[in-house]
Amino acid sequence: MACGSWGLASLVPSHPRFHFSRVCHVHFHSKDFMSTEPFFNQEERDAVYRVIRARRDIRHFIPDRTIPARVLERILRAAHQAPSVGLMQPWRIIHVHDRALRDKLKAEVEKERLATADALGGRQDAFLKLKVEGIAECAELLVMVMAPDDGTVLGRRTLPREMAISSCACAIENMWLAARAENLGLGWVSFFDPRQVAGLLGCPDTAEPLAILCLGPVESFPPAPLLALQGWREEKALEALLYHDRYGEEPAPPEGGV
Repeated sequence: MACGSWGLASLVPSHPRFHFSRVCHVHFHSKDFMSTEPFFNQEERDAVYRVIRARRDIRHFIPDRTIPARVLERILRAAHQAPSVGLMQPWRIIHVHDRALRDKLKAEVEKERLATADALGGRQDAFLKLKVEGIAECAELLVMVMAPDDGTVLGRRTLPREMAISSCACAIENMWLAARAENLGLGWVSFFDPRQVAGLLGCPDTAEPLAILCLGPVESFPPAPLLALQGWREEKALEALLYHDRYGEEPAPPEGGV
């Protein structure tokens, strides 16, 4: 492992479990992958689509559980293998070990949860019944921070901030799918003031926390998104969101009529 620059600090044994202590570049070899074949067989393709369908935003975790270091590393490597605009790799992942810091992050989320409830008017009571985070009981707590702008122009001259955020979101999605493949739950918590969380984490002034990520073992995975199951909001069908040639235009009927 040779020193260089990337957004994910290496795992080293200085922490009793695992600790991110320095920024390193990882050279990937064929042994890092299950297969070196460039194309996937049907079984492999089916597994990918199954993981995508089964992914859920998790709020309930089994408390007092741990994740093996090798599994956590696989999930973090999956995040780091995400695409990024201009290869800017703006993700910085902070692994929260300090229990007191975890408690402070939970308190920040609770403040925003109550503020959100106040803003919902007539749906306040229904919202307060929803569980919006699993910070206290999840096995591992991670925070996705968007790094200060490094000046990358390629691919983001007209949308610099949007492309940096999108790149971080790709890393989160990779992490989410990898966690699901490992039969672990992951929950994306967005109820927080980024300025307050940045202060707690000692972030540079222009770095921005985007997500608090709760990761850990679960009793089960819900068959559908929790907000849909709890009657908060219905999912839209793909057909309602897929347009053709112009925004809002539905496909033309097939030739010869229906």
